[in-house]
Amino acid sequence: MHLISDFAHDLKREFSGYNGKRFSRDLMAGITVAAVALPLALAFGVSSGATAAAGLVTAIIGGIFISLFSGASFQISGPTGAMSAILITLASQYGMQGILVACFLAGVILVVAGVLKIGRVIYYIPSSVITGFTSGIAIIIALGQLDNFFGVTSEGDLAIMKVVSYFTNGFDPNWAATGIGLAVIIFMIIWPKKWNEKVPSSLAALILVLIVNSFLQLDVAVVGEIPKTLFLDERLSFAGLDFAQMWDFVVPAFSIAALAMIESLLCGASAGKMKKETMDGDRELIAQGIGNILIPLFGGVPATAAIARTSVAIKAGCETRLTGIIHAAILLLSMFVLSPIMSEIPLSALAGILIVTAWRMNDWEDIKFI
Repeated sequence: MHLISDFAHDLKREFSGYNGKRFSRDLMAGITVAAVALPLALAFGVSSGATAAAGLVTAIIGGIFISLFSGASFQISGPTGAMSAILITLASQYGMQGILVACFLAGVILVVAGVLKIGRVIYYIPSSVITGFTSGIAIIIALGQLDNFFGVTSEGDLAIMKVVSYFTNGFDPNWAATGIGLAVIIFMIIWPKKWNEKVPSSLAALILVLIVNSFLQLDVAVVGEIPKTLFLDERLSFAGLDFAQMWDFVVPAFSIAALAMIESLLCGASAGKMKKETMDGDRELIAQGIGNILIPLFGGVPATAAIARTSVAIKAGCETRLTGIIHAAILLLSMFVLSPIMSEIPLSALAGILIVTAWRMNDWEDIKFI
């Protein structure tokens, strides 16, 4: 009961004196974060071994429910690069249903971890381990996008083996796809930082690519149809579930839960310093758990707090957790209004965004120090 009373007390304090001026800040912050989250949600959905629609659904459901129950006012959750690196392996073994089951189980684990007050364990993990882990994930993300970037199909179970297959099986790239991916990378690098605060480089790059490709009609693979529904065709259904196979997903579920725990608590600790607010780590784990229990029921992939989107929210003037909910509502609106446009996004453009994102995931200052 004390968890509920503490939550109610924190909500009362968070919204004390809330008025139209503070709401306008939440609204603008929510719009800004949605602009950043849209291309990343689509890209991480694809890179997880699922679909762009699954990434979008994850950002919407995670944005609503995890923000609502979060241990802080500023956390923005959704699909992330680190999580997609784990999921692509799971997808290759068990398909989308494997991701959905593991996500649900991970959600249960996270709720239990929060109730048992395991949130403080994050403070005992050495920073060098976290830095190495993040860099390793970044490399896997970048390697995993080479197929889409070059418009080819590789062979092999491991990322490095797929790269080797380019040389052993012959390498015949789709130069149109490669050109698009390269253009996106260059565009994101040269996009001025002061403009990035108003229009994210990833979103600007996608808009430019869509305009150019609408005239040139290049022969490249695209995202494909995005359903105008929150309930995707391929979602978790307990009716057709083989409970004897559940044990196969226990280890992947613990991996997903551990990553969600590390990412969310690190994000909260880092962003908390920016906003000068302390996060309740145990309640954040419960919120992440609730979100990841609900997300597979809609057909999404596992979510976690995202430091990039969270920092954008704070810099854009985030006042309360309504920022996260507003960002999710705008993404939901975009699903119904912009889905015909988003379906035409070249996969190589998303690959370019993810390669730049992977580079920026690295803590270069800490790596240099180590």
